[in-house]
Amino acid sequence: MLRFTIKLLGQIGLLVLVVSLLVACGESTETPISTPTPLPTAAPAATTTPGVRTLRAPTLAAPTTEPGLLAQRTPASALPAWQAYQERLAAALQLPIPVLRLSAGMSDEQLAAQELALQDPRMQSDLYAADGSPLRNEIFGVYAVHADDITPATTACQSDTCYRVELYNFAYNSAAIAFVDLTTSQVLDVVKSADMQPDIPPELTQLAAEIAINAPEVIDALGSKPAAEAAMMPNTKSALSQTRCERSRHLCVAPTFLSGERALWAIVDLTEGALVGVRWTTVGTVQGPVISEKQLQDEVVAQQYCNTVNTITRDGWRFDYVITSSDGLRISNVLYADQPRFDSVAVVDWHVSYSTRDGFGYSDAIGCPTFSQAAVVAFNGPRVEAIKEGEAVVGFALVQEFRSELWPLPCNYFYQNRYEFYNDGRFRPVMINLGRGCGNDGWYRPVLRIAFSGNQTLAAWTGDEWQPWTSEQWQGPSGTVSDTVTTEGYQFRVTDDAGIGYYVEPGRGQFDDGGRGDSPFVYVTKRHVDRNEGDVDLITIGSCCNTDYQQGPEKFIDTPPESIADTQIVLWYVAQMKNDDQPGQQYCWAEATVENGIYIPHTYPCAAGPLLAPVGQ
Repeated sequence: MLRFTIKLLGQIGLLVLVVSLLVACGESTETPISTPTPLPTAAPAATTTPGVRTLRAPTLAAPTTEPGLLAQRTPASALPAWQAYQERLAAALQLPIPVLRLSAGMSDEQLAAQELALQDPRMQSDLYAADGSPLRNEIFGVYAVHADDITPATTACQSDTCYRVELYNFAYNSAAIAFVDLTTSQVLDVVKSADMQPDIPPELTQLAAEIAINAPEVIDALGSKPAAEAAMMPNTKSALSQTRCERSRHLCVAPTFLSGERALWAIVDLTEGALVGVRWTTVGTVQGPVISEKQLQDEVVAQQYCNTVNTITRDGWRFDYVITSSDGLRISNVLYADQPRFDSVAVVDWHVSYSTRDGFGYSDAIGCPTFSQAAVVAFNGPRVEAIKEGEAVVGFALVQEFRSELWPLPCNYFYQNRYEFYNDGRFRPVMINLGRGCGNDGWYRPVLRIAFSGNQTLAAWTGDEWQPWTSEQWQGPSGTVSDTVTTEGYQFRVTDDAGIGYYVEPGRGQFDDGGRGDSPFVYVTKRHVDRNEGDVDLITIGSCCNTDYQQGPEKFIDTPPESIADTQIVLWYVAQMKNDDQPGQQYCWAEATVENGIYIPHTYPCAAGPLLAPVGQ
């Protein structure tokens, strides 16, 4: 998801603002701007290159005509910065390996890793169309491999110098990630992901801001041309219904500008270099000073919790934890009573949508404060809290906070990862949003991933019995599978051959943490450790703004669905939380009020997450 190197951060002033953003919300009042739909790009042919693991080809919408859309767009062709970028792109397409490389701010090691990656046949397999024409491909990032990137294929990186090289294919809207071992000068692994987008590089971040501030629609809406530095979230991926961002899977971001009690979204298509729509959201009354915490960029946090895997042993539990680049706080190798329970648990995405009518918003990430581009970064390190029921201590929680630098001002965010471990073997991963966001009409959909240890079988309660699921599938508010629960509130059961495992109890507002019910989408997929399905840091999956089951995990349900009987499985849980700023009903919200002559932040958290209760233990 959103990453940057420290060197690049120092050079790109705009990225200082990235830490002040994450989600947004509100009701649209403007009309989208779009040209008629182009013919969809053909999906790449299946590769036969050994070692390439492609999830699936992208599904593109057929051409349609949308009534009510303006047949005009604001191109960036006249901007010198866009012209210079196009010239570099044209030159790159003439190279023997037609890829636009990264160069500015790159170290010698990064440059070497980039070239080694591009020499690998697996990285070259989708560089050309069927007629031999070079396709538009660009290196978006070259990052040092960190603890959360280690897989069986990259174990050498625990001692060797390794880099992660991320390539984006504009024609196919796909990503390819190479893991390069500089110590041995070889590419250890290549993972391809269809219909996914890495985090954009600094040059495209600047271009997005330039396109936005020079667009007549933005200038007219704001009353004057804004400064580039005023563009918040210029590199956070976005979408807008009925535009090419959604229909043709173009790469779009949404620089956002505050104006009074509203925020203007300028949705920029970086595939074509054009503004495709503007939207207003209501952010509410703005008061209070800028609250800045220097600790957000504290390298001590990165060194102690991002670059280092830590271990906790307490109350019968033992597990490792690390702050990832963009998947928040991940726990792994979880044991209870000396028995393996979970291989890993993490929140891989926060999807935030505003306006169910127009469908726009952000796909956001939380992560480390220094070597990632997460829009909301780790604030201090993790802490351990006692869990009490009455006066009795019944367990403990591991809590990590992620804050925008200017929170609680509008278009700034505050999230928590909270993992609750109970003395009796219960476990609950909790996803918490403390506001404030870019509007007062937003839906927050965090994507939780739970990888169980060993082979498991999942069953759903039918009202009379536990019915095993034999193949990958999903269910949710709009699904056809019953959401009947037992008298204890259990909806699923995950057990091994010995009948040991967990009941899964979705949140319905019963956990006394302020949650109002999760209304979750639940997915079960066969676990593939050798694919980019979440065992290492995931780039953004799914659209920010879908209201149905298409939240991202459905990408990992194969066609036809694979068998999940008595095998390693992954449970995906996507909760849905609606914010509210009405006095007395605030939820997923924050604001600053004057108390004793100073501004004090007040939070109105929303929380979601299932409880896993032991079976047969």
